[in-house]
Amino acid sequence: MFTHAMQRALANRGSHMLGRVRRTVICTAVGIAAVVLPFLGAETASAHGFSSTVYAKITPGDEGHIRTALDLEYDLLVVSAADSGDDDPLFTAGTAAFDAGDGDAQAAALKSHSSTVLRYVSDRFSVTARATACQPTQVGDATIGEREGVPYANLLLDWTCPERVDQHEVRSALFPDDEGYVKGTKTIVTYEIDSRSGSAALDSANPSFSTAQAWYERFGEFFLLGAEHLLSGIDHILFLLALIAGSRRLREIVLAATSFTLAHSVTFMLAALGLVKVPGAVVEPVIALSIAVVAGWHLWGIWRRGKHAADLETAGHGHFSLDRAGWIRLGVVFCFGLVHGLGFAGALGIDEAWSWTLLWSLLVFNIGIEVVQLTIIAVVFPLLLVLRRRAPKAGIWATGVVSAAVSVMGLIWFVQRVSGS
Repeated sequence: MFTHAMQRALANRGSHMLGRVRRTVICTAVGIAAVVLPFLGAETASAHGFSSTVYAKITPGDEGHIRTALDLEYDLLVVSAADSGDDDPLFTAGTAAFDAGDGDAQAAALKSHSSTVLRYVSDRFSVTARATACQPTQVGDATIGEREGVPYANLLLDWTCPERVDQHEVRSALFPDDEGYVKGTKTIVTYEIDSRSGSAALDSANPSFSTAQAWYERFGEFFLLGAEHLLSGIDHILFLLALIAGSRRLREIVLAATSFTLAHSVTFMLAALGLVKVPGAVVEPVIALSIAVVAGWHLWGIWRRGKHAADLETAGHGHFSLDRAGWIRLGVVFCFGLVHGLGFAGALGIDEAWSWTLLWSLLVFNIGIEVVQLTIIAVVFPLLLVLRRRAPKAGIWATGVVSAAVSVMGLIWFVQRVSGS
């Protein structure tokens, strides 16, 4: 009787433990899926993705005018302006030039339909002085440039204000969500007028700023911009997930995240301040390759060591206690972090002389990135850690599946970015 009671108790205990393992596996799978699946299903071949960034540089013009240099995605400008102005010939000529990759033809299309383009831009971008609108005049013809491999239209506008004042308000509602082409357009403004200089980030929630705005308002905008950039940067998030999946201990993900942060902070600041310039055609493929390499590193570990892939080999001495594989991985993460920093800087595209105001704006942008990065680690890594402890085999499978999906996605992006498709 005692034996039967013991057997029932052990069976109940085993059933209870199995139930806990199953719940752990389910919670972990749901958590990973919630983070990963939205990104794996996203489109990657679009010319400008789901969002767009407008760049505006504001300086004093001739004869008391306010000059704005606007950079707008060419294909988006053509489609939006043609639709708004019922200008089908602009759409036909502009999209044909875009598809052909012919910069001269793109500039010619904008020149032939300059009134449509100017009307679209001036209806959605404005400069005011004491609540009175300034009137825009286009200076010269539009030219074509490139940002991160995407054609951009460059427009120069001079604004005539009714009187000279020591502060101006700038408002941007370019490429709004209700047009249906992109969502969450940002306008990055740098200015040097009214005896002030600085930067501002505008969007639908904060569509305007004054050159006399308080410093904390400007920094708050850049914090949100940094956070939103990482959340919308599918490639950076997948790289982070690859780091998490391949980290065997808490100290490894902490060291990997710290290494990544230090590396991308250095190149981000240097590139954003104009001290380092690397073409987007080089940066973007390497970022994609880094995703595949870091995720593939963990897959290789699973293939080589099987169920012991999450175990440390002979650990080194010192506070870090990393084994040889851990140190090599840390170095690889640092090197790739340098490249990711160039990608973060490309999102801002600020072209402004060094200033303390600009430096602080960039630091706040970077802090926004780090807050989101740490939040993702705090949510995902504990799930994997619990799963590995309660069901080691299931933990290997979970991280293997995530790493395989991330690696495949990185390779797809690498091929796309190298081929320009």
